[in-house]
Amino acid sequence: MASGPQDVCIVGGGPAGMVLALLLARQGIPVTVLEAARDFERSFRGDTLHPAIMELLAGLGLAAPLLRLPHTRAHRARFITPRRTQVIADFSRLRTPYPYLTVMAQARFLTFLAAELARYPHARLVMGARVEGLLEAGGEVRGVVYRQAGERRDLPAALTVGTDGRFSRVRGLSGLSLRRLSPGQDVLWFALPRHEDDPGGSIDLHLGGPHCIVTTDHGGRWQVGYSIRKGSHAEARARGVGPIRAAVAETIPWLAGRVHLLTEWRQLHLLAVEVARVRRWWRPGLLLIGDAAHPISPIGGMGINMAVQDAVAAANHLCGPLRAGRLRPRHLARVQRTRAWQIALLQAQQVVQEREVVGVHTGAQLHVPTALLRVLHGLPGLRRLPGYVTAYGLRPVRLRRRWQAARVEAG
Repeated sequence: MASGPQDVCIVGGGPAGMVLALLLARQGIPVTVLEAARDFERSFRGDTLHPAIMELLAGLGLAAPLLRLPHTRAHRARFITPRRTQVIADFSRLRTPYPYLTVMAQARFLTFLAAELARYPHARLVMGARVEGLLEAGGEVRGVVYRQAGERRDLPAALTVGTDGRFSRVRGLSGLSLRRLSPGQDVLWFALPRHEDDPGGSIDLHLGGPHCIVTTDHGGRWQVGYSIRKGSHAEARARGVGPIRAAVAETIPWLAGRVHLLTEWRQLHLLAVEVARVRRWWRPGLLLIGDAAHPISPIGGMGINMAVQDAVAAANHLCGPLRAGRLRPRHLARVQRTRAWQIALLQAQQVVQEREVVGVHTGAQLHVPTALLRVLHGLPGLRRLPGYVTAYGLRPVRLRRRWQAARVEAG
């Protein structure tokens, strides 16, 4: 029999976990978010909020206050080679109040969501909580065991959602195995100062040697991503920062006068990149979304976009059953059916892109489809297509109207 709203435990306080928690809390569903870190202040994480996310927040009345926080805006994504600059996606042509990628430090975005979540008395965020096991009974997951401040605690829940990223602890505990689809690569992230007369308004992929270099404008600094062969981190570290400085200076001449500020290896942050997914995203009582279910390459900045859309799909399918106290495995399966086909197509494209990047590391030439991009950007009916797919995916998931309005009063 129905017994009122069922409790939800979300493991991982990243964008997908915090957005899902907020959507559930607004519907009166008791929710607890467990975040392993003690704060959100971690460098060089995904930091682009696509128009699909901004439109979701606008529907909740949160876009305007979010945009009052420090951020920059990228109106285009480009390939830059020594011979040409090619626009990949032009967001300024999109029919949306947010025709750009909002570039905001992820810690700032998560802190904003945490403050909003704290307004709901039946929602809580527990920092420094490391999940150590699952509570199981009768073949169903019934919550988690976690440790905080040295104390081991049980957290029973009708539904546990793993949103804890590409190295998901929940996925490992659940037995839902990951299938790797690409050879992967590694990316070294670091920051350099930004000058007022620097170019801006775009996220750029620079190609000029055996490495791909990404630059993103963060206002007072450039976030720079430098690709290396998968598993070559120790080799690159042994060579030191000198080759990286030289490559950046040669590939991006206007940064040459600043690369001397990269002086030691600890200024670099490693991101291990792979494209993979689990065959099934759920077990009775448990659901994986975002990178926990399908690690995505950072190419195109699609990780947060797809993870948040997973969260929206979960809210669409699960708010009703959870409110009624009647969650069943079929409801979890519907979340995967809604999202899996789009993730599979996106990852198939990313596998091709990953192989191209891996080829660059061995001296091969990157095949940039410049002719196709020129055709697309030159035809009125198609020029918005590359920007649309990057901004929304193939078929964006919108929050259903019935779940947009909050059903409980926030404090």
